[in-house]
Amino acid sequence: MSRSWLLLIGLTGCKQDDSGRIEATGTIEMIEVDVSPQAPARVAAILVEEGQSVQAGDTIATLIQSTTRADVAGHRAKVRAAEASLREVRAGARPREIERAEAELRRTEAEALRATQDLKRIQPLVAAGAESSQRLDAATAEAATAAARRDAAREEVQLLREGTRPERIELARAELANARAELAAADAVAGDLILTAPVGGTVLSRNAEPGEMLSAGESVVTLGQTGAAYTRVYVPTRQLPWVREGQLATAHLDGFPDRPFRGRIVAISPSAEFTPRIALTEKERADLVFGVKVALEDTTGMLKAGLPATVEIHRAEGL
Repeated sequence: MSRSWLLLIGLTGCKQDDSGRIEATGTIEMIEVDVSPQAPARVAAILVEEGQSVQAGDTIATLIQSTTRADVAGHRAKVRAAEASLREVRAGARPREIERAEAELRRTEAEALRATQDLKRIQPLVAAGAESSQRLDAATAEAATAAARRDAAREEVQLLREGTRPERIELARAELANARAELAAADAVAGDLILTAPVGGTVLSRNAEPGEMLSAGESVVTLGQTGAAYTRVYVPTRQLPWVREGQLATAHLDGFPDRPFRGRIVAISPSAEFTPRIALTEKERADLVFGVKVALEDTTGMLKAGLPATVEIHRAEGL
């Protein structure tokens, strides 16, 4: 049905009786909530049908994602490794580690001493022409390399004897926190393979079928939230001065004329929504209408999207 036709219904159906009540017709609508996966996945099964009522937490659909289990297992392994690393740096160096480092230091010191002695032996020979300059260059490089290895081993022994530096502990903590965050993200994706209803309500539409591949955020099912029903009616310009946000209203369904539903005006359109043609005369200006949104209370679940309703807006005192 076109919007112009809906507005025309609102125009012809809106009237005001002697008590000051404004009566208009509208259609029940509900706040819509889409149930969607957070990551691409294939639909395995959809467990609800259109029109079915669901409670918050009910399973809506199950999905398939081939890499999820492997991803979670990999991130769990990273967490365990990070935890072990943190325990190790907190505990500090063990005696055997210090002994090995000291042995390595003694070995590199001996190599550095030998390389230095070789260099000192070759230098006068090169000066006398008994050795080539290439032999001197090689001895110089070997002495420098051996000295660098000795210095590194000496620093390692010093670090082990002093214990773990606070910076290394903080780094290990940060790596563990990062690993845990990645695991939590992987777990969230895995949990998203079972889609549950975020709110109670009615299934308005099934937007996918088993076997379909979904992108992240693509709707599987649309729910109409329970207790969040509303209707939108259209009030002519001449009656707009008697309408205010917060005013009480009552809605009646065609099938339940003796069962009123309390409501309240929550929004009024700031501009006219129906202009048949340029309004120049007073009569034409009176034909302009403004949309009025009425939120309805429903503890019975009787209000369903699409049901026609008659709304009475109660004129507020002083208006």
